[in-house]
Amino acid sequence: MRFALATVGTRGDVEPFATIGRELQRRGHDVRMAVPPNYIGFVESAGLTAVAHGPDQVQQNAEMLRKYGNTPNPVLMAWEVLRSITELWPKLGAALITLADGADLLLTDTSEHGLGANVAEYYGIPAAVLHYYPSGGESQVTREAELAQRQELGLPEPAAPTTRQALELQAYDELFFPGLAAEWAQSEIRRPFIGALTLELPTEADEEVLSWIAAGTPPIYFGFGSSARVASPGDLIAMISDACAQLGERALICSGVSDLTQLPDADHVKVVSAVNHSAVFPACRALVHHGGPGTTFAGIRAGVPTLALAVSVDQPLWAALINQLEIGIGRHFAETTPDTLIADIRSILDPRFTTRTREVAALMTTPAESAANAADVLEEAVRLGSSAGHQAQTAE
Repeated sequence: MRFALATVGTRGDVEPFATIGRELQRRGHDVRMAVPPNYIGFVESAGLTAVAHGPDQVQQNAEMLRKYGNTPNPVLMAWEVLRSITELWPKLGAALITLADGADLLLTDTSEHGLGANVAEYYGIPAAVLHYYPSGGESQVTREAELAQRQELGLPEPAAPTTRQALELQAYDELFFPGLAAEWAQSEIRRPFIGALTLELPTEADEEVLSWIAAGTPPIYFGFGSSARVASPGDLIAMISDACAQLGERALICSGVSDLTQLPDADHVKVVSAVNHSAVFPACRALVHHGGPGTTFAGIRAGVPTLALAVSVDQPLWAALINQLEIGIGRHFAETTPDTLIADIRSILDPRFTTRTREVAALMTTPAESAANAADVLEEAVRLGSSAGHQAQTAE
């Protein structure tokens, strides 16, 4: 089988796609991947090959920082998003046409699901989309570009836009949303829960970090993700350092896209750019991060309580679920002060949070099971699609 996988997301989006791609490739299938240029090296480190898809996010972030600074006006940002969609979506549609040529199935991220459905319909192959939280429906923002693409491909305007995507993989566990499976069972759209997807790839810093951890007490991990640029790195480091000093704790800070590595370390603070969550998280006392799903799931699987300081997109959703599940504390990053940070960390260090997190962890699918689930569903979709196509040809 031949699978085409495409995403224009950040690291948290690219890694699940690469996880699926690696599992499909391990099973002997041909896998074509398309990711932002700055993640091609990451995909290659997983043993896959990829082509550039969409803008280079490192360059894009640098340009946005140059134009608008660390605190851009929301109105200007909304205008930038609309301008980007107007310019980018036709290019993405064209790229998907090339990528899916000869493929048996096309898998895209949520933002490209309309374009992907068009291309799959054009080639007569199944389409699938990968979700990291419950979402559905069609984006009115991209609707115009998708309709224009259909006209270019000679496809009729869809009569029922909400049912165009027949397979929506949910890359998280059902336990986070009780009752959702029963609700979705009434829908024509297939929405299987496959579990959280991760490659668990090692990083260059892992050995050094684990050695540092072993030399003292287990630290508090602080991470900022790949999409949240820190406005005042020096001030944030100082706040973390002071909070941990007052609590008598050590701090391991993972900078993500923010350049914090040049800032001086305090004796109780270590700053690195990236670590393997599955290797490092179990050695930490608690985790403080942006509430992205990938980091959130890794923390729960490690059995370590979380303080989620959500910034945007789906992060507030996962921060709220952390509160509901009683596996830590979730709040908006904007609400954080030196005093709340100290109080929140002190709270999540209560043993009851560790006990509860481990209980939830035991209910989650393992990384290997999640990858296998995703591959199973996609293989089945190809087989069902091939069978339907054969029956149609026979009827003719």
